[in-house]
Amino acid sequence: MPVAPPAIGHVEVTAVRTSSDRAAFMELPYRLHRHLPLWVPPLRGELRALLDPRRNPFFGHAEVRLFLARRRGEVVGRIAAHTNPRFEEHHGCSTGFFGFFDTIDDVTVARALADAAATWLGGHSRPTMLGPVSFTTNDECGLLVDGFDQRPAVMMPYTPAYYPRLLERTGFTTAKDLLAWEFPTTLHEDPGLTRAAARLARGRALTVRRVDLRRFAEEAELIRTLYNDALGDNWGVCPFERNEFGILARRIKPFLCPDLVVIGQVDGRPAGFGLALPDIARALAAARGSLFTCGLPLGLARFLFARRRLDRARLVAMGVSEEHRGRGLELLMYLALSKAAHDRGMTTTEASWVLEDNHHVNAATTRVGGRVTKRYRLYSRPVPTR
Repeated sequence: MPVAPPAIGHVEVTAVRTSSDRAAFMELPYRLHRHLPLWVPPLRGELRALLDPRRNPFFGHAEVRLFLARRRGEVVGRIAAHTNPRFEEHHGCSTGFFGFFDTIDDVTVARALADAAATWLGGHSRPTMLGPVSFTTNDECGLLVDGFDQRPAVMMPYTPAYYPRLLERTGFTTAKDLLAWEFPTTLHEDPGLTRAAARLARGRALTVRRVDLRRFAEEAELIRTLYNDALGDNWGVCPFERNEFGILARRIKPFLCPDLVVIGQVDGRPAGFGLALPDIARALAAARGSLFTCGLPLGLARFLFARRRLDRARLVAMGVSEEHRGRGLELLMYLALSKAAHDRGMTTTEASWVLEDNHHVNAATTRVGGRVTKRYRLYSRPVPTR
């Protein structure tokens, strides 16, 4: 484990303004967490694109300020403060956000970072700050509070165990917990479930099909529309704009499996979707944050070798439009994804994340043998405004 420097000396927090500041902001977690055996370093290229206003459409409607904390000239922490007018318009609220929170184990540093973010958000008339959200709940969000002995699934965070303590000591309280469920990829073999599925499919009113990657742009737009229709009113969800979802779709396209992305139909018309991915977190960990080093594809070779031994999937999202819920379409999609993952040699699926108070989904997942393996937490704190 990294050893924190003594909690002495003035902590200076400044806004990121130069290219060297931005590089320090990006590199800090690689330095802080490199000794954590289960941390999955993000690919530097993807992180660079996420933080680049020219490449991330989020910056087109949001305001963002990045901060660095230094002690005796050494970078010891970072945080982002941002607003999201589209989220506020959709949910009818005025909320500021913080994200990209990383720090040494020092409450003085954590407090200085949180205060800097709060001051900036207060200046933008946001009475509350919620996070960590980097940058929306469609990206990585939450701090890990349970499940530190397990590697995170692809596109899910892994944060040190001391982070929740630091936030709580700086005035943050729990806003919402997010659950990661794990269940076996043998649901399609359960006699009771298969009999129920046969009854539901009788007459072919309810059907499930895989996506057609030959029509990638069209299928991606369909899934975006279904996502916003089925999940847009959930707590914390920010509906996808077309360009935002297009970037995500292109990002995950290289490791998409067409049978792990399904469209649920009622009378032949799309009414729901299920999006699962091979859990490539182990392969990403093997890449160590970069696919190329000094022009050589060393990380890529490690990534491709580790990718051959993937044994689980991650269910990223599933939803059915409100008018068609409760008819069994969710079960048919679950069974189709279970069989697809099983046929690919995957033994388990992680469904993440699920709101702690989504009682219907949590109860249904329990009934099919699921168990909670990780818990993530979002925190909030009041912000003085002027």
